[in-house]
Amino acid sequence: MTARALINAPKTARKGDIIEIRAMIAHKMETGYRQGPNGQMIPRDIINRFVCTYGGAEIFSADLFPAVSANPFIAFSTVATESGTITFAWTGDDGQTQTATAEIAVN
Repeated sequence: MTARALINAPKTARKGDIIEIRAMIAHKMETGYRQGPNGQMIPRDIINRFVCTYGGAEIFSADLFPAVSANPFIAFSTVATESGTITFAWTGDDGQTQTATAEIAVN
């Protein structure tokens, strides 16, 4: 699995603010039900799990399925509690996990 993510999270926030976090994962999300130009079935290759942690605690997770479109877009909100790292991890059918991070400073 090779994917990259475009992460949009605030760089700063006040303690207690509700912040929106958005991630778009550039991935083809191939279902395994399509035929390629040579008539052969294209193998399934999807992201099946997305997890976001903030300060080491899981704040959001989602299980994804073949019906999810290519380049899935995920948005959610959380409360700014402390300065730290927001970590995004997605796992593909092959069990491989990729990560991305964003830093937030909370005043």
